[in-house]
Amino acid sequence: MSIKKNVPVITIDGPTASGKGTIARKLSDVLGWSILDSGAIYRSLAFYIILRKVSLVDINSIVDIAREIEFSFINKKIFIDGVDVSHDIRSEEVGHTASIISANKDVRHALLDIQRSFLEPPGLIADGRDMGAVVFPFASLKIFLTANIDIRVERRYKQLIDDKVSVNMGNLRCAILERDLRDSERLVSPLIPDSDAYILDNSYITDNETVNVILNLWKNRLC
Repeated sequence: MSIKKNVPVITIDGPTASGKGTIARKLSDVLGWSILDSGAIYRSLAFYIILRKVSLVDINSIVDIAREIEFSFINKKIFIDGVDVSHDIRSEEVGHTASIISANKDVRHALLDIQRSFLEPPGLIADGRDMGAVVFPFASLKIFLTANIDIRVERRYKQLIDDKVSVNMGNLRCAILERDLRDSERLVSPLIPDSDAYILDNSYITDNETVNVILNLWKNRLC
């Protein structure tokens, strides 16, 4: 597919519970741009293959499914083939499965055009793990958002509790550390800041302060 490189895009990459989704949504509201939650796409695919009882080693079937199902974001919710799966994809089982399948180059390639199809005027906020390095390497502004592990565990725990998902904080910490290691060491699109990304640690600043930092960076790019 042809890529609309004339449409501005801000990428926000980072590890689990770094605040990517929250910040992306706030930026989308301020700028009036579309939003791409790439993690939700991988989670949706993971949920679908769990539902279909597809083996994680059956990569051909997973790739076929990735190419067949239709993903859409409507009013901050994600739909697969018209069905709202926003709540279903937030479990730790789905997250773990998503982390495994996302390490496969064929799966990532199958989802590449789908993610790029979200790039439409007036602009896009793309949230994920390789948005700046792989999906939108031509992005107008690349942010790598991070926070210390204790802060991230607390954030993820609160999110799961708010979503009425039962979770043990100790197990959650281990799961996040395991995900960090798997993401940073995978051979395909490892989780590392792109060479021209701005690294922003938001451990001790508010969401609004984080948004303001990014907006100021964006305004400076326009000058």
